[in-house]
Amino acid sequence: MKKFLNLFILVCFLAGIATLHSCKKDPTMATLTTTAASSITTVSASSGGNITDDGGAAVTARGICWGTSTNPTISGSKTSDGTGIGSFTSSLASLSPNTLYYVRAYATNSAGTAYGNEVSFSTNPVTGAAVTTAAVTSILSTSAVSGGEVTTDGGGPITARGVCWATTANPDLTKSKTTDGAGTGTFTSSMTGLTPGTLYHVRAYATNSSGTTYGSDVQFTTLAVIPTVTTTAISVFTQTTATAGGNVTANGGAPVTEKGVCYGTASGPTIEGAHTSDGTGDGAFTSNLTGLTSGTLYYVRAYATNSAGTAYGSEETFTTTAVALPAVTSVPVSTVTNNSAVSGGNVTSDGGGSITARGVCWGTSTGPLATGSHTTDGTTTGSFTSDITGLSDGTLYYVRAYVTNSTGTAYGSESTFLTKVADRQGYVYNTVVIGSQVWMAENLRTTVFNDNSIIPYVPGDAAWAALTTPGYAWYNNDEATNKPLYGALYNWFAASAANLCPTGWHVPSDDDFKTLEMSQGMSQSQADLTSWRGTDEGAKLKNAAGWTSGNGTNTSGFSALPGGYRYYFDGGFNSVGTVGYFWSTTEDLGIGRAFMRQLDSGHTSIERANADEKAGKSVRCLKN
Repeated sequence: MKKFLNLFILVCFLAGIATLHSCKKDPTMATLTTTAASSITTVSASSGGNITDDGGAAVTARGICWGTSTNPTISGSKTSDGTGIGSFTSSLASLSPNTLYYVRAYATNSAGTAYGNEVSFSTNPVTGAAVTTAAVTSILSTSAVSGGEVTTDGGGPITARGVCWATTANPDLTKSKTTDGAGTGTFTSSMTGLTPGTLYHVRAYATNSSGTTYGSDVQFTTLAVIPTVTTTAISVFTQTTATAGGNVTANGGAPVTEKGVCYGTASGPTIEGAHTSDGTGDGAFTSNLTGLTSGTLYYVRAYATNSAGTAYGSEETFTTTAVALPAVTSVPVSTVTNNSAVSGGNVTSDGGGSITARGVCWGTSTGPLATGSHTTDGTTTGSFTSDITGLSDGTLYYVRAYVTNSTGTAYGSESTFLTKVADRQGYVYNTVVIGSQVWMAENLRTTVFNDNSIIPYVPGDAAWAALTTPGYAWYNNDEATNKPLYGALYNWFAASAANLCPTGWHVPSDDDFKTLEMSQGMSQSQADLTSWRGTDEGAKLKNAAGWTSGNGTNTSGFSALPGGYRYYFDGGFNSVGTVGYFWSTTEDLGIGRAFMRQLDSGHTSIERANADEKAGKSVRCLKN
């Protein structure tokens, strides 16, 4: 009975269980949504989800899964963010910058794993870091200290940092640089191997995966050192000068503000003593030493100065030689006027000393000296031109070049020249020394007396024939043609005036003409005769050209030309080209006539005769 009862209870229990199971529903996958991504950086983001229904079974795992392809699953990257239903937040880490990601929330229960809707986002790209450049300190001639601070990494790890520098603005990593660790924060950089006295630009830099960024450009200048200079051997030296020099091979990092050589008669000369100044800057230079003493031993050193100080080259020595007299040649005189002339010379040797003066000296006696009238035309060798001024007209001068050095004065060869003469109107006439006399070598053509009073111009024939006072005319009244060639024709009343010729000159007397003729070989007895006298004295006075026939030899330099004459009786013009008449101031007493001289094409001798004082004849002036 007891066994039956137990069996009955068991059957009833099993039947209850069967009935119970036939009434309960099977579980399903959970229902959930995915939260949009937020807090996105270059390598992380936030997302999450919300499980609104567990599907009838407990949610045993939840989170998000992500990847770079759509529909990520929990077989890939995922988070685990607890169990159960409701909202949850998930953090995505170790992402790649600038990458598109797909995200889904997931929930797992006994029915399986369910996924929420898919969302997508892109991580931020890595940007350049932010870096500042530190001020430069501890500046020396070849080194300095700088650095910087990386204030932000730009979203990516700082893999390198330091400073870069160059002598040009905004240096980059292609220039000299330091490497001073990684990461953000401050750092210190030591720059070495710099050039003294040089302006540098420096910038801090920081490198991440996006590239390298730089801080501001900071400038600094390294300290200078004294220059490096060599002394050139003395190549040329004379009695009072020498040529030296040097070469600035390095400026020490600062501009060379002065360079040259220092010299003296004791070893170790410095710029405190005698020295040259031969410019600035680097490179070779030449120095000219002057004012030296002949036959003396000198010590020489090149020097160069910059802001750091003065450097000296090696010491060289030389000995000057003795000074000799210089040498000069004279230049022929040219451009002679009534009160000036041009000459000059050529200093062919300075004698080994400095030329202190050169020029020409002159006087009215032979052997002029530089202590008398002279020019001063420089202090070098070579050719020079001298303007001789303040001369007297119609005067014979002796001139020669001179040159002076410390030994003395040397002279060139001597030459002579005769100044011309100018009348009141400024006409300038050639002159000539004949014997003891100085004559005009051209016919007078003034139209005023030397007191500036006017000589009447009388072109009319009848008026001329009636004239008993001073007058003049141009041959055939043709001034343009005959004035420059033959001068004026004057009557004797003009010729005998004391002021017709320039001051210091006069119209010759009959005796003056005799003196001229005798200087050409005529005897006193012949000179006293009238009519044609002598032999070839007329040819010696006549110009070598300009006569229709019978040109002269002009060995005297008188240069007589056939200016013709104006007839006293009717005022007519005659004989130009064949005859030349010249008034004297001497009258043939008592007959209204005055002595003159005649030259013509048919004679080589000279005629002495008297002529009517109304006649028009040429005039030559004679210096008093």
